[in-house]
Amino acid sequence: MLQREKTIQNYIDGYNQFDIDKMISDFDEAVIFENIQGGETNMLLTGLTSFKQQAEQAKTYFSSRMQTITSFKHLENETEIVINYFAILGMDFPNGLKKGQELNLKGKSIFEFSGDKISKLTDIS
Repeated sequence: MLQREKTIQNYIDGYNQFDIDKMISDFDEAVIFENIQGGETNMLLTGLTSFKQQAEQAKTYFSSRMQTITSFKHLENETEIVINYFAILGMDFPNGLKKGQELNLKGKSIFEFSGDKISKLTDIS
């Protein structure tokens, strides 16, 4: 379980540092990424290339961002984390959020593992 926590922390550190290569270093080539907001899936990506492209694009959304893990819950092939999320927007958004505005959110992420690689990541907010 400790290795999973290190793997997940490496992903979080890469995310916080806008370091995409670090974020994906423990991802399976066929990784699946799902983002669920308000109970609805608003993004589903398959494969490391698709995830990397999205992650590169998302870097422009924020001038700063920080995920902090508040808890780990280990199951057989997955680990669920609860996070505090802080970000400063780097652009205006169609929903009315403005550049420079701060976000403070809580959410959770579920990391599914195949061996020592992350095979699926589900972000829920």
